[in-house]
Amino acid sequence: MNLSEDFWGKKYQRNKIGWDLGTVSPPLKSYFDQLTNKELKILIPGAGNSYEAEYLFNNGFINMYVLDISKVPLENLKIRVPNFPETQLIHTNFFDLEGKFDLIIEQTFFCAINPDLRQKYAFKMNELLSEKGKLVGLLFDARLNKDHPPFGGNKKEYLTYFKKYFSMDIFTECYNSYPNRQDMELFVKFVKKGI
Repeated sequence: MNLSEDFWGKKYQRNKIGWDLGTVSPPLKSYFDQLTNKELKILIPGAGNSYEAEYLFNNGFINMYVLDISKVPLENLKIRVPNFPETQLIHTNFFDLEGKFDLIIEQTFFCAINPDLRQKYAFKMNELLSEKGKLVGLLFDARLNKDHPPFGGNKKEYLTYFKKYFSMDIFTECYNSYPNRQDMELFVKFVKKGI
């Protein structure tokens, strides 16, 4: 299964982006509205059109980095938010990224990668976070597709990937999901462990 730059670029060009809510995800908006430290260095990997990045940036979180394997959604964000710094739009494969972040936001990236990479994802998230850094976001709690994204899963499976690298501060059914995702999401707030 080759989920390459070309694969994702074609999805955007053909407007086959069913995961795209067209707005900031309600659970993430609620979380963002509680953040007080505007200096946090934040990463959104596999960000897509990233309404979350737009919302954070427009609310004064200027240390905000957006990563995607496809150029198309990065260009879309630049059109919507012209003053978003070019240097904070990262066009690369997530697993090639280097650096340290205080907070990483998960929003439909985990379900988009090949499930064979999930253990590597957990390790890489730990590597990219600064000490006591947090991985916060949403994971699907549903059986989805087996041969193409989005790939689903469940809490028990996810624990096998994350428990080595993170303390589970919050790992619960999401109560305020977007309407078409009701009863299908887990809200997570994982804190990096020193390993």
